[in-house]
Amino acid sequence: MRVGAEVVTENVDVTPLHIGIVACSAEGAALCYRVICTEGAELLGPHAHPEVSLHTSSLADYMKCVYRDDWQRVAELILFSAVKLARIGADFLICPDNTFHQALPRIAARLPLPWLHIAEVVVDKAVESGFRRLGLIGTRWLVESEV
Repeated sequence: MRVGAEVVTENVDVTPLHIGIVACSAEGAALCYRVICTEGAELLGPHAHPEVSLHTSSLADYMKCVYRDDWQRVAELILFSAVKLARIGADFLICPDNTFHQALPRIAARLPLPWLHIAEVVVDKAVESGFRRLGLIGTRWLVESEV
């Protein structure tokens, strides 16, 4: 479910990948978009950032499923957004809402695009940095999950 990061080097014209944000919460989506734009400018130059598209179903739709412990339906909502983002040209997908990542294994084989999984990226960075223990802050559903 992972896509490799592009490296930008001098004297090389690199077109950044089109990022598709599968947004579940407004807070997560807004923060994710802002970070992409801010970091994009640092990597690509003033005012530059990758192309970004975002899709979300209502958070209420997600939470109805979470309260019923219906993670298959959460996965289907994620897949619905993923398909829409693929159709408009996204190259890979991300979801800034950690809690909902636990639904990904249910649809991994059906995802239309590579997925950048938050937990995998954090683990890679922790290993690279030599960390042996990490703290986790999140919703009850996240901290009790396998994510």
